[in-house]
Amino acid sequence: MKNTLHACIIDEQNNGEQIALLLKDEFPEFEIDLRTDSIQHAYDYLCKNSPDLLFVDILQPDKTAVEMLSKFRESLSSIIFITDSETAAIQAIKKGVTDCLLKPVKNLDFVITVNKAVENLKRQRAALLGNVIHNKINLPTLQGFKRVNIDEIIRCEADSNYTFIYLSDKSKVMVSKTLYDFEKHLSEYNFFRIHHKHLINLEHLKEYIKGKGGQVVMTDNSVLDVSIRKKHEFLHAIA
Repeated sequence: MKNTLHACIIDEQNNGEQIALLLKDEFPEFEIDLRTDSIQHAYDYLCKNSPDLLFVDILQPDKTAVEMLSKFRESLSSIIFITDSETAAIQAIKKGVTDCLLKPVKNLDFVITVNKAVENLKRQRAALLGNVIHNKINLPTLQGFKRVNIDEIIRCEADSNYTFIYLSDKSKVMVSKTLYDFEKHLSEYNFFRIHHKHLINLEHLKEYIKGKGGQVVMTDNSVLDVSIRKKHEFLHAIA
């Protein structure tokens, strides 16, 4: 896989030093976006970001921690649990964790496990990309899916691991995929992520209001903030 992939490491013991070194040596296509020894810090980060691969090494893998992290399995994130307990490994897999590595982590086991996660990621991305055909996209719903023209999408708004899609017919669809997933596949259709919560269709942009980051007014009359760090890139995109 030639594209850059993104990883997050949660390690309560040594802040993921061993995993970071193995990843750098064996899988240079990965960038490590976060290394932390705090589950709460990781949780806050994951509510706003969707790394491709999540490594979890916690000293006391209690039920609450495993359940909290496994909720992110609904996004494209694959989760690799690292533990010295086979019992904890079985419990984690039952809760939806992608795979487990037993300590001490051996290089060969690491390579095999990460390769498996990357192949799984390829299949998931291919499935999502397969839904974008002839400028149409399928939006999964509880009842099935809603098929819409991409140019009918005004904006997408993040809500944890869900995304609300706002359409030009004034309807709204809730989809159990992260905003990051839509950003990856809609960027080529003139969509731009102006904020960690907002991905907009530039074809539906009505007005830009100056400010620290500024605000945009969309064709549905919604007013959305532009983050300060995105302002320059956004103004360049619409120039």
